[in-house]
Amino acid sequence: MTPPVAPATPALRFAPELLLRAQGGGLGMKLALFDVDGVLTDGRLYIGEHGETVKAFNALDGHGLKLLLQGGIEPVIITGRDSPAVRRRVADLGLRRAHYGVHDKRAAADAVLAAAGVGWAEVAAIGDDWPDLPLLLAAGFACAPPNAHAEVQAVAHHVTSRPGGHGAAREFCDLLLMASGRYAALLAAQQGSLDMR
Repeated sequence: MTPPVAPATPALRFAPELLLRAQGGGLGMKLALFDVDGVLTDGRLYIGEHGETVKAFNALDGHGLKLLLQGGIEPVIITGRDSPAVRRRVADLGLRRAHYGVHDKRAAADAVLAAAGVGWAEVAAIGDDWPDLPLLLAAGFACAPPNAHAEVQAVAHHVTSRPGGHGAAREFCDLLLMASGRYAALLAAQQGSLDMR
């Protein structure tokens, strides 16, 4: 039996004008801001009888954040809630910057940008509800999942095909990597590491 052959070019495609917009005005994206509830999860909160919160995360999204980091775009978590589940997920992914229990997401993001020496034109953001609007309006590229509130979708440059917690974050990561020109090299490196017996 002949082993499958890896495609010479990526199968994933985005519209050229969307890729241009996601390039960060020619500066290139340096940071990507992520909300958690409704983006990295489906937005549902499972609360046990003792008040513990359980969240479900998508492995595709997690790998997308790791790829983004490998591609030179740093993922930053800015979330209005704080929970051991989110802290564990951030630690498991090896993310350096995360802000929990944030009431003013714009202030938190401004501090991150200042520390990183990055301007808003070099920042992409994905969110799903009103607290994310200040980030989405300031970012060079704004994205929302289809389960986002209507006001959030209205300001987004792109609404993902997949909902939050089910691949929306991965689509956002893939789009940023493709716009940066790094997607194909990361894919080729992964294909080269596969056992093609």
